[in-house]
Amino acid sequence: MAINAGAWAIGLVAAMPSGPGPVDDPRIRTIADAVRGRIRRVLLTAHTDPEVVVDHIRRCGTDMVQLVDAVAVQTCDAIRRYCPGVEIIQVVHVQGNGALEEAKAAAPHGDMILLDSGRPDGLVKELGGTGRTHNWEVSTKIVAALDCPVILAGGLNPDNASAACTMVKPFALDICSGLRWSGFALDAEKLIDFAQVCDNDFTT
Repeated sequence: MAINAGAWAIGLVAAMPSGPGPVDDPRIRTIADAVRGRIRRVLLTAHTDPEVVVDHIRRCGTDMVQLVDAVAVQTCDAIRRYCPGVEIIQVVHVQGNGALEEAKAAAPHGDMILLDSGRPDGLVKELGGTGRTHNWEVSTKIVAALDCPVILAGGLNPDNASAACTMVKPFALDICSGLRWSGFALDAEKLIDFAQVCDNDFTT
């Protein structure tokens, strides 16, 4: 469905400390192999240890990895060394103005920055899938300050996606819960509506 709607990439969510929609690693591999060459395949991993992250990428066989928690530079270095060609998306959870400095520090070590609305310092870590928006004014500052592509996530849906594009001017939008039924199945109608918004707002 995502490929037919014109999606640029699909995110395959591995085990997380909280949030809906995780997929076990064997199924991630099955999906990644099935769509090889048709769409970018992104592994969302909550691991931070260099060796564990590298092993996770190798087992799942994706083109890209989304690091949903903060990692040390050594983790990115290990990915570059042992998973050549795999692009790194580092997530920054926008909880305040400090996110700008966090994004600046992370940008040189990855290929893209993704701005999300998690709470990694919560009693139970939230690393995505919250359905909440964050302060787009901070996100706008981050996009303007960085040279690398910045993806916007967090509480997006077909109704607010255009406003997000207009204000923040991200490279791309990442959307999950905003395209789902209450049972978390993908809603084909919402997906089409979202794709139409993207066709209008992303012209290149």
